[in-house]
Amino acid sequence: IADRPGLAPGLIGGMLASQLQAGFLGGIVAGFAAGYVALAMRKHIKVPTHFEGLMPVLVIPLLATLVVGLLMVYVVGGPAKAIMDGLTHFLQGMGSTNAVILGLLLGGMMAVDMGGPTNKAAYTFAVGLLASNSFLPMAAVMAAGMVPPLGIALATFIAKNRFSADEREAGKAAAVLGISFITEGAIPFAAKDPLRVIPSCVVGAALTGALSMLFGCTLRAPHGGVFVLAIPNAVGNLLPYIGAIVAGTIVTAVMLMLLKKPIVDGPAVAA
Repeated sequence: IADRPGLAPGLIGGMLASQLQAGFLGGIVAGFAAGYVALAMRKHIKVPTHFEGLMPVLVIPLLATLVVGLLMVYVVGGPAKAIMDGLTHFLQGMGSTNAVILGLLLGGMMAVDMGGPTNKAAYTFAVGLLASNSFLPMAAVMAAGMVPPLGIALATFIAKNRFSADEREAGKAAAVLGISFITEGAIPFAAKDPLRVIPSCVVGAALTGALSMLFGCTLRAPHGGVFVLAIPNAVGNLLPYIGAIVAGTIVTAVMLMLLKKPIVDGPAVAA
């Protein structure tokens, strides 16, 4: 937002958010506040020409840090901490039904725009909760985010007559991206056939998210795909977690095979 002058205020604001236990909400507020405060100062504070060199490296960072620090300590910190405490208590005390509903929601969000704002909102929510020792949402989010490219890759492998040669080749890349937790691997297919691909991916990802929450799977790493499975204690309830990913992948692939029509090679023959 503000280039280099906003860097130090943002870092100090994030540190204060951590110390005040304001969680990721406090960190987000601190980041935006630092950026826009520094940007406003850069635009509106006028100094003599011989002092202009000090503005971006000393004056603006110092004043913006003071403003952001006071804002975090006296305005943002308390409410943000209360919200995070309430959210943490809700997640820790919710029953299986609420857990499944949350998993459905997070899983669907991961697939609906495949790396877009909705996807990133779900991901940010889950990553932010890691600092509060809430590991269930992170597991659901990563598992669901792997499903769209994996389901599409599986469909291109099984139902080859429903995909062009280029799509079948792209399916191989989608498989690699899927196991790496890069949901964007499904975007080329969604852009070409959104009415069939997106619903299939959303249903499969939502199922995976729900199953992950239902089984009580946990994840302590914010990224990594299947490669984090080899890290000791990174994933809780490993076998059910893998099962949730497989189930969602199969559902997405089956839906795609049912919704997409076979491609007829060669020129059409008149009746």
